[in-house]
Amino acid sequence: MAHINRRFIDKHWLVFVLRGGLAAAFGFLTLFGGMGDMNLAISIIVVFLLLMGIVDAVGALYNSTKKHGWINSVVDALIDVAAAVALLFTAQDNLIACTVILAIYTFASGIIDVFHAFLSTIDPTDRFIRILVGVIGAVMGFVILNAGSFEVTTFMRFFGAYLLIVGVTSMIYGVHNRSQNIEDSIARSEAREKKSAKAKTAKKKSTKKSSKK
Repeated sequence: MAHINRRFIDKHWLVFVLRGGLAAAFGFLTLFGGMGDMNLAISIIVVFLLLMGIVDAVGALYNSTKKHGWINSVVDALIDVAAAVALLFTAQDNLIACTVILAIYTFASGIIDVFHAFLSTIDPTDRFIRILVGVIGAVMGFVILNAGSFEVTTFMRFFGAYLLIVGVTSMIYGVHNRSQNIEDSIARSEAREKKSAKAKTAKKKSTKKSSKK
C-alpha cells in the first residue's frame, strides 16, 4: 500500500463534495435557466458565492483543528465572499461591472487552484485535477471578460459552464480524497497491528530466555 502524507489531505472530503454539488447545481441553473434579467442572475450568483463561502469557512474551522490546510479554505472563503459583496453593491443594473467582477473571480479562482495543486497535495491525481480546473478557470476568466460586450445570457452561460466543470471535478476530488482517508486509516491500522505483533514476539522470546535460565 502506498504511503500517504496525511498533511496533504488538505480538506475533509465532504467539503469538496458540498462545494461540487453547489457549483454543479448553480452552474446548471445559470447555464440552462435562460436568465435574461441581469438583477435576477446577479442575485442567484450572490447566493451561490455566499453558500460557497460558508462551506469553505466550515472547512477552515475543521482544518484548524487538524493544524493543516486551513489557510487554503480561508483564501477560498474570502474570494467567494468578496466577489459576492462586490456583485451585491456595485453590479446592480451594471453589465460591465458584473462582467468584470465575475471574470476576476473566475480567473483568480483558477490561479489559486493551480497554486493549491503544487502547495497542498503530492498525489498525482489530485494535482492533475487542481491544475486542470485552474487552467480552465484562468482561460474562462478571459472569455467571460470578452463576452461582456454581448447580452447577459452570453457571459452567464460561460460562467455556468465553468461552474459545472468546477462542480464535477470537485466531487471527483472529494471522492478521491475520501479514498485517501480510508487508505490512510487502513495503513495506520496495519502499522499498529505489525507493531503489536512485534512487541508480542519480542515478549515471548524474552519469556523463553528467562525460563531457560
